[in-house]
Amino acid sequence: MFSISPVGAGSCLETLEAGKPLIVVINEKLMNNHQLELAKQLHRDGHVYYCNCSTLLETLQSMDLSTLKPFPPGKPEKFALFLDEVVGLQ
Repeated sequence: MFSISPVGAGSCLETLEAGKPLIVVINEKLMNNHQLELAKQLHRDGHVYYCNCSTLLETLQSMDLSTLKPFPPGKPEKFALFLDEVVGLQ
């Protein structure tokens, strides 16, 4: 089973962190098309397939979910340590 989602950062991360294969659909009408940048990077890293509404069917027919790589887990402790250093707690 896989998920189809818009390319919102939260939607992508939630799905990928749950270990589900993901196809993201770009909204090309958004200003500066920032969704395309995120989709391309996640695709280059091997975590998602991406398409737009007009190419969704083609993507579904040609994708091979076995080629997708698991998304690495986050490391919130690293951010916490960095933040502690910045505000002078360490």
